[in-house]
Amino acid sequence: MSTLDRVRQQLTAHPMALDAVLAAGVLACMVAGSFVDPHGPDGVTWGVRTPDALSLVLIVLGAATLVFRRRAPMTVLALTGTYSVVEFATSDPRAPVAMAAVIALYTVASATDRPTAWRVGLLTMTVLTGSAMLAGPLPWYAQENLAIFAWTGIGATAGDAVRSRRAFVQAIRDRAEKAERTREEEARRRVAEERLRIARDLHDVVAHHIALVNVQAGVAAHVMDKRPDQAKEALAHVREASRSALNELRATVGLLRQSGDPEAPTEPAPGLDRLDELVGTFRSAGLHVEVARADHGTALPAAVGLAAYRVVQEALTNVQKHAGTAAKAEVSVVRVGPHVEITVLDDGAGHQDGPEDGGGHGLIGMRERVTALRGTLTTGPRYGGGFRVHAILPVKTRTATGGGSA
Repeated sequence: MSTLDRVRQQLTAHPMALDAVLAAGVLACMVAGSFVDPHGPDGVTWGVRTPDALSLVLIVLGAATLVFRRRAPMTVLALTGTYSVVEFATSDPRAPVAMAAVIALYTVASATDRPTAWRVGLLTMTVLTGSAMLAGPLPWYAQENLAIFAWTGIGATAGDAVRSRRAFVQAIRDRAEKAERTREEEARRRVAEERLRIARDLHDVVAHHIALVNVQAGVAAHVMDKRPDQAKEALAHVREASRSALNELRATVGLLRQSGDPEAPTEPAPGLDRLDELVGTFRSAGLHVEVARADHGTALPAAVGLAAYRVVQEALTNVQKHAGTAAKAEVSVVRVGPHVEITVLDDGAGHQDGPEDGGGHGLIGMRERVTALRGTLTTGPRYGGGFRVHAILPVKTRTATGGGSA
């Protein structure tokens, strides 16, 4: 960083010091201008006139007032304008006290809105030019009087231009900051949604398969001594359920891998096309499940199919956990217009203290998954005992233009 840049940063950090430097420069210019005679015999000459003592006092007051131009721009303009009017009316030869008023007018125009800047500019221009023409010793059409008119106009115009540029730059910065905040918020929202989705998948996978493993392990332990063949079959189911759980966990966790990590399995997400396989795992665990389908082979988008699969999986898992294997469950899949309806019923009594009162995440996960697809989910006890899970999912999602047909 150069010395000039460091000085500029210091002055920007201390605006009053910058104004003091500006006031000193304006004072030097006004003092030098007071000794210039623009009407000499050979043109502009130096040192041919001496300003009045009052003019020097007004010059010093005008420059000193500019030190406070940022804190009270209107007050500084009023004071420097008053000094200029007094100098016009009393001094001969005239000193350039109006230079301080022009700087003050520039400050007002750059710090206020455009209507205020133009009103104050016109008022200052009128008062200073009129005073110079009417009260001064020079003719009204003198060059000095016209210069007052021109310089006040330039001060107001320059200040308004600087204000417009500052507003434009600030608007660009605000838009950039807003865009950055929006991107960050969108990224955080997407991360939260993805985490929630992965958490739901992990819950569905673990709850379903661990429940099956638990049931089959219990069966194997119960019949190990008396019926080893049946125990062997139960252990085979345990092995199959654990292998399936590992595969699905691997597929879910694979979504969290980075670009340089080994590729995740490319097996498609489960859907209703694997409903028979899903129901078969529960039947193998001893749960009596009946399936009725009237969806006429509807091809569902991957997200809808996965949601339907998970709803059935979680509902049957809850039946097995809370109602027991003695309960009977019914699963129905029906295409109704632009929707597919999934219903899971059971006649068990264990649900009275089950899913809704147990504080688990199964029903919450189902509801969030269905709601994310703009579907609806209703759950609750059945009259006479048992539990009912009913989900309505759209056949076509917002991101699928041809999700399926009847």
